[in-house]
Order: sequence, then structure tokens, then C-alpha cells
Amino acid sequence: MATAQDLNLQHRQQFEQIAAQSISDGSFVRMLLSKYQGTEPLIRLDVTPLQIKGELQLRFVSEYKTNHITKIRPVAEGISLLSEMLDGSFKQGHLFTAEQECQLSISKKGKYLFNCQRVASAVVARPAAEHNRQKHRFVEQNRPFLTALGVTDQQGQVIPAMSNKWKQINKFIEVLQGAVKETGLLQAKQLHVADFGSGKAYLTFAMHDYFCHTLGLTAQITGVELRQSLVDLCNNTAADLQLAGLQFEQGDVKHFQARGINVMVALHACDVATDYAINMGIRTGAEIIMCSPCCHKEIRPQIRLPEVMAPMLIHGVHLGQEAEMVTDSLRALLLEAYGYQTKVFEFISLEHTSKNKMILATKRKKTKDNSAVLQQIAAIKQFYGIKQQCLEQLLQA
Repeated sequence: MATAQDLNLQHRQQFEQIAAQSISDGSFVRMLLSKYQGTEPLIRLDVTPLQIKGELQLRFVSEYKTNHITKIRPVAEGISLLSEMLDGSFKQGHLFTAEQECQLSISKKGKYLFNCQRVASAVVARPAAEHNRQKHRFVEQNRPFLTALGVTDQQGQVIPAMSNKWKQINKFIEVLQGAVKETGLLQAKQLHVADFGSGKAYLTFAMHDYFCHTLGLTAQITGVELRQSLVDLCNNTAADLQLAGLQFEQGDVKHFQARGINVMVALHACDVATDYAINMGIRTGAEIIMCSPCCHKEIRPQIRLPEVMAPMLIHGVHLGQEAEMVTDSLRALLLEAYGYQTKVFEFISLEHTSKNKMILATKRKKTKDNSAVLQQIAAIKQFYGIKQQCLEQLLQA
């Protein structure tokens, strides 16, 4: 007769067996382990299948408060590792397969609670053809880099938690595509693209895919990132996917040596790092400069409150918004003064921040007199009492 302890252990073993079987038969979609019991600041572990060079692997993404760490494991090793982690490291597991969803949790008394239910049938009435059109996307959803980065699952479906990132990637490529057409880079024989602060490199990989796969151009894409762990992760992913012309370097925009950059990207470069990025783009003659500024700190303490505006700007939130507007307006005007056509617009609500403004600059084919623009810059600085602005100083140096 089975004891309560035996039944308790059977629940965990059943959960593990279903997971192992689904991995073996190809029905495994995802496993989430949460409520970590160890000493690390680990939030959860996300495990998904991954095909590398035709061989099934398991991708383990450890999610921390400040960063994610991705490791790729062979199937046998991955299943063994999951078994170890279910033995007390995590108090809750959620398994998704093509046929069912299973949950395993540990109560305060150490009892395993197990529940499994069938997934609703995928056979549903198809809508009329005119209502079943696919939404146009600027990135093909079945591209291997999306699966490797955890945006889509093994079947090419967007993982729900990554839907915002998927929208961001598509919007970014949409904006880039318009700029490429405007500048004539479609006819370029070779391109060099630099992405500063590339992070986990969703957009860096997307740019490589757009230029090399979609357009069929020869492009060198360089991601520049301060965190060596992310540099190594992205280089390993690029190597696994055999992506020629994509590399990542450790460093920042202030120290990176420009080498004939055609497209300069700097999303969420903090404070004056955006100015250094724009300066580099201008100095190297980039045809396209794309920035999404954040952490505007330089101008705010310099602003002198005009008497009529004092009742509005006395509030910190309003003063901060005014400082952001002034900072990015000066950046846009300086780009205009140095030969670029500039647009400032709302990009998209990003997954990890509400900073969604973009400065897009495309190099003009013909030069024009910039004296009027320089006068506008001087007038704005005088009105607000601004003594210095980083980008202006860099350009004048």
C-alpha cells in the first residue's frame, strides 16, 4: 500500500515524466520554474526548445532583476538539470506542451500539488477569407534569430511574454526601412552598422537579418555593449546561427573607434552618451542616425525659469519634461545644422521603459546654409539660460 510520502513523490515524478516525454516527442513548448528558494536574486527560470544546426537543444534563461543569463544545454543534460531543480530549488513549475498544461507546486508543509489539464482543441471554425488576412510584418516571424533569442517558440509562434518586444522589433525595422530608402543605401555595395548599448541585441540581430537576408546586402553589423557577459552571449548566439558579418564588442560609445559607419544606432544611451553617439555618427558621415534618448540630466539644472513660466515649471515633473524637450530639440537642430534631415517622433512603448521618443536623422544629399539654424539654437539657449550642451561642444571641438 502506497504511503502519503510515496504519493507525494509520484506527483513530482509524473510531472518530470510528462516533461521528458514531451521533449522526446516534440510536443514540448515551454517550462517556467518560479519561487526560487536559493540565495541568488533569481526571479524565475524559463526553459524552451531550440534547434541549432538541425539538433534539438534546451535553452535555459535565468531571469534576474537586472539581467537575463541564457545557457544552451543538450537534451539529456537539460532533462537531468530540470530534475535537480525540481527537487527543492523552485517551489512552482508550469509545463506547457502541445496537448496539455501541467502545474507542480510545493505547499508550506512540503507537499507536492499536481494538476494537469488538456489544452483546448485547436480545431475551430475558420473565419471568412476577408477577415483572415495576415497582418503585414516587417520581420518574418519564422526567422531563426527570433527563436534563438526567445521571441518565438519552436513552432515560430510569438511567446506571449515577448509580444511587446516583437512589436518593437517590427516597428524599428519599419522605421529603418523608410530611412534606408530615403538615403539610397539600397544601392550600397557594403554597409557598416554600429549599435551602441546593444544589450541582448534583439534589434542588432534584426538589423543583420534585414540587411543581409531581406535586402541581400553585404553588411558588417557591430553591437557595442559594456557588459562582457552579454557580449559573450550574443557572439555565441551569432556563431551558433552561423551569421557572417555580425559581431559584438565590449565597450561604450565614448571610446569606440568609428570605422566608416553608415548606420549609427543608440537606443537608451543615458544622458550625454546620446550626444557622444550623435557626434560619432556625424563625424563618421553616417547616412542614418537613430537615437532613443533617456535620462536627460545635463540641461535640467541649467534651466533658468522665465517669469511667465515659473508657475508651471515649479513642479518637478513639468520641469523634467521641459528639460527633455529642450535637450532633444537642440540635438535635432544641431543635426540639421550639420547636414541632416531630422524627425523627432514617438517610437513605441518599449518593454522595459516608458522612454519611447526617437530622433531619426538622414543625411541630406545637398548642403544648405545652416546660419539660420545656428541662430535658432543660440536663441533657445539664451531664453533658457543654458550655458553648455554636450553635443554642441563635441561638434565644435
